[in-house]
Amino acid sequence: MNIFRFAGDMTHLISILILLLKIYATKSCAGISLKTQELYALVFLTRYMDLITDYVSLYNTVMKIVFIVSSLAIVWCMRRHPLVRRSYDKDLDTFRHQYVVLACFVLGLIMNEKFTFQEVFWAFSIYLEAVAILPQLVLLQRSGNVDNLTGQYVFFLGAYRGLYIINWIYRYFTEDHFTRWIACVSGLVQTALYADFFYYYYLSWKTNTKLKLPA
Repeated sequence: MNIFRFAGDMTHLISILILLLKIYATKSCAGISLKTQELYALVFLTRYMDLITDYVSLYNTVMKIVFIVSSLAIVWCMRRHPLVRRSYDKDLDTFRHQYVVLACFVLGLIMNEKFTFQEVFWAFSIYLEAVAILPQLVLLQRSGNVDNLTGQYVFFLGAYRGLYIINWIYRYFTEDHFTRWIACVSGLVQTALYADFFYYYYLSWKTNTKLKLPA
């Protein structure tokens, strides 16, 4: 493992911790898209099926379990917690994510590195993660104002993917037969989706004002 992947993993973990902090400290999920969280839960459940069959390292196993458990915990809180679920912005979270799931699954069947059960679902999870943030970005645009913790959550989530792109570039030049082209292309698409958010996040930081996204 290189430093860029480790930094990406830690940044991803920080984003999840920020979101959990927001939910448990404020007992509110206002500004958070349940549909994005459901998509991420599906991403981790389908990508880490190899937990049952393959052992890479203790670090790898622990991180996979953390991502699966935390994503399911967030979905449970937003759906079932008696206080948290009251703050869910259902009227703003209207992105039709079921069509995204279907499109990514079809893409996973057609474009994969090997036509096996695990590889098809791995490709599906990569495609789905690339667009899983869309419901969240749409919700933030519709709501206009973005609270500090939600803004930091989305920022670190985007930064994690940016670091992974550097990781892939590093691996391309230092490893023989590095062929994860599906992850590379999907990662570029995912990072591009954050461009507008990053721009307004930078303006908010520069002017020391509340983050606002244009509708």
